[in-house]
Amino acid sequence: MGKIICTGLGPGDPDLMSLRAHRLITSARQIAYFRKAGRPGQARRIVEGLLPDGVVECAMEYPVTTELAFDSAEYDAALSAFYDDWAARLLKLSRSDDVIVLCEGDPFFYGSFMHLYSRLQGLAEIEVVPGITGMSGCWTATGRPFTWGDDVLTVLMGTLPEADLARHMRAADAVVVMKTGRNLGRIRAALAAAGRLDEAWIVEHGTMPGERVSKIADFPGDCSYFSIVLVHGHGRRPGGAG
Repeated sequence: MGKIICTGLGPGDPDLMSLRAHRLITSARQIAYFRKAGRPGQARRIVEGLLPDGVVECAMEYPVTTELAFDSAEYDAALSAFYDDWAARLLKLSRSDDVIVLCEGDPFFYGSFMHLYSRLQGLAEIEVVPGITGMSGCWTATGRPFTWGDDVLTVLMGTLPEADLARHMRAADAVVVMKTGRNLGRIRAALAAAGRLDEAWIVEHGTMPGERVSKIADFPGDCSYFSIVLVHGHGRRPGGAG
């Protein structure tokens, strides 16, 4: 049997994937990647021009994305069936050769592959190649150090209720808010309630074509799915500056 190898692709710029990920992708015989139906998929875009001739491509198309509430029973049932099906398909594919599963960012940091990993453990040989996270690419794009000394970094999901977001934002030093997209209004309100709106930045398409970096107070309208909100820390620094 072959292996199922999930390769973290990093934050979006192909130059920021690891050498190991690059070697695996450029020699792959079978690849699989997540995408929304009818879209090319961000993971597939990152590896454009790197795949060898004759590679077998398997697009794992989500049955739903934002059509149903993420905390509804219908959403959970649809995604569970999707992951069950693709775990079985990948297992079958790996019987003949290695399968390279592409994953944006780092596979074990809110990556969809985790749901396949939990289903495949004990059934196949699995390898995971870590990658630079999207948030790292985004805070680097601001051109400012993100955490200092003993700063506490808090990572939040924009899908949380406004009150929960604001509570965590007040308590944290440095803040990352992921799953921004259509939740930007709630995130803005929570930042304002926590007294941190003026400190916050938003980065769209970090490290990718079309990258846009702005203070969130100056950011007009809505943002894309590939957006992260950041609040930099101000912790202990040499010389007493903080």
